[in-house]
Amino acid sequence: MTNASSQRQPEANWQAQAHVGAYGNSYGDRPSGWAAWIAFAGVLLVLIGLLSVMEGVTALVNDDFYVVRVDALLVAAGYTVWGWVHLVLGVAGILTGAGMMRGNRVAQAVAVGYAALSAVVHLAFLPAYPVWSVLVIAFDVLVIWAVIVHGQEVASTR
Repeated sequence: MTNASSQRQPEANWQAQAHVGAYGNSYGDRPSGWAAWIAFAGVLLVLIGLLSVMEGVTALVNDDFYVVRVDALLVAAGYTVWGWVHLVLGVAGILTGAGMMRGNRVAQAVAVGYAALSAVVHLAFLPAYPVWSVLVIAFDVLVIWAVIVHGQEVASTR
């Protein structure tokens, strides 16, 4: 009489049978639905960039738009300086977001640095435009999270 365990065939690799990929998704090389966060982060960067450009142009054209005086800001530079900072930051955000939407790996790395810099700039600009600054900081944190947590899934398919 033979034992049931001795009659079993050797099991094949369980990962191959389950089609489990390197990152635990069930479709092998296909990224999970979470990889859509990278595309969302790219779109969000373009949006943040466009709005930062508008904020920069506003600061350059109309100093009286902001409620607080320049000396009430964390960095007491003139609104003209802040306008140029936001303008340059906005253009960089648009280019970075466009690169991310095209799937550029370098743009993903730049996006983390850009979002961190954008958050610091908007933190310093908080007294002048508080609601927008808090919103941009939240968007920046979301971009950083999306790229760090899910950026590798997109890279593994290329």
